[in-house]
Amino acid sequence: QVQLVESGGGLVQAGDSLRLSCAASGRTFSSYAMGWFRQAPGKEREFVAAISRSGGRIYYADSVKGRFTISRDNAKNTVYLQMNSLKPEDMAVYYCAADSSRRIGLSTRRYEYEYWGQGTQVIVSS
Repeated sequence: QVQLVESGGGLVQAGDSLRLSCAASGRTFSSYAMGWFRQAPGKEREFVAAISRSGGRIYYADSVKGRFTISRDNAKNTVYLQMNSLKPEDMAVYYCAADSSRRIGLSTRRYEYEYWGQGTQVIVSS
């Protein structure tokens, strides 16, 4: 069991940067691959980025590739999402999620993540 709490969301202008954090409870954080998802108003929750247990493998959605960076600090039980060059279409509630399956690859599927945070809202004005 792991509890996830996102933070760092807020109101920014287009072109600005923002870093989201996801703090995890428990002593087995390094056993979970981690992912970031987002849900914009009127849209389904979509995959943003994922990172493997040790941080050695990373995967991004095409919509954020080159602008967003996912990272993790297992000593701090925290995963980050650095968001640069924010666009109005990035406006959404961002969720972090933990994948306990220990699969070989990285998952982009919502249903393959067992634990979820409550989300943090990112508002991008133009």
